[in-house]
Amino acid sequence: MKFRACLLRFSYLIAVSVLLEASGIAASVNPPALTRHSKTRKVTENQHARRRMRTLARSRAPRSHFAATPAPTPTAARMLAKGRHRHRYSERFYTSSFATDITEGDLTGGEDPVVRAAAIEALGNMNGTVVAIEPTSGRVLAMVNQKLALSGGAQPCSTIKLSVALAALTEGAIAEDTQVALGSGGRMNLTTALAKSNNAYFEAVGLKLGFEKVSYYAHQFGLGELAGYHILGEQLGTYPEAEISPKLGGVGKMCSFGEGISMTPLQLGALVTAISNGGTLYYLQHPTNPVEVTNFTPRVKRQLNIGPVLPELSDGMAGAVEYGTARKLRLNFNEEAILGKTGTCSHAGTRYGWFASYANTDKGRIVTVVFIQGGRPSFGPKAAEIAGRMYRSLYDHNFFVAGANGVTASSSLQKLSIPSTR
Repeated sequence: MKFRACLLRFSYLIAVSVLLEASGIAASVNPPALTRHSKTRKVTENQHARRRMRTLARSRAPRSHFAATPAPTPTAARMLAKGRHRHRYSERFYTSSFATDITEGDLTGGEDPVVRAAAIEALGNMNGTVVAIEPTSGRVLAMVNQKLALSGGAQPCSTIKLSVALAALTEGAIAEDTQVALGSGGRMNLTTALAKSNNAYFEAVGLKLGFEKVSYYAHQFGLGELAGYHILGEQLGTYPEAEISPKLGGVGKMCSFGEGISMTPLQLGALVTAISNGGTLYYLQHPTNPVEVTNFTPRVKRQLNIGPVLPELSDGMAGAVEYGTARKLRLNFNEEAILGKTGTCSHAGTRYGWFASYANTDKGRIVTVVFIQGGRPSFGPKAAEIAGRMYRSLYDHNFFVAGANGVTASSSLQKLSIPSTR
């Protein structure tokens, strides 16, 4: 038995020696009798040899076997993906949303005092303008911050959707209940698209119409030309002569949020005036003294053949106030029906907020355009909120009951024949 044990031990030592030599590592087998110093040295050499063998084995093994990172659990994977998607581009704004004196330099001698007071109070210290128009004549009842209102305008943002919707309805490209396929795989009709201000819907409609038709109707509705009649200081907005570059989104972006277009508050006011009165596009006139008010005569620019499609458009504008992008307005004004369209976008460090609307009352109508600019506080819903405060003030001062002070009562209290919303 002793012989067999010695043989096994000798075989084991030979095997270890062969393995070390095959690895290119020098090693020696301990003899039976060693001094204490020699034994310690040999043990240390053996430890180093084993470390080198492990290093050699790792270098020859596939990397995934010794350096693999454990796969994240499904929950961890979802959290990582969610974290990546939360990373957003943060836009910087360089224009203030507030101003100290927005009425400086305004010519007010021919304006309605009740309407002007309501507009100033509603706008507060926001960096913006309010334009109020009598829709049966084109008379400007109030224009607060006239320097901004008469400037070269700004990108119309989603308010351009009114022009595109009227063009598509007039051309028969869509009807109110037409379901348009969206890029996300869903479908939507005109009423919801206007109320929710859906960009994908109007991109698809714009591509279907093409630039030539979109441009033709936009000019018919007053874009690209002066809206006023001899209004001192009025500047002209711009409408591109050709479709903008595909890199900027082409006609689809033009129709969804007005890319490449500059529209003035007066141009938008003239368009909404025509929507409100059934299709008459007036030259807007701004009386500057009581004599001009007394001698005021409406001037028609052209008649628009939009009467038959206005109920289909109006449902979407009413929806914007009831449950869409302008619903903040209803927090301030509930007694009368307001129809409108918001717009929000930004350009070169300035954010724009639009809200164009009209009051659809039994006693008369007034068109209001609110435009604000600045940083994050400036956006479409905020403009709608300002308009709501103005309508609330007009209602409290009996504007819709007895007529505004100094306003031609026969026109401002007249029940218009535009088809009501369904």
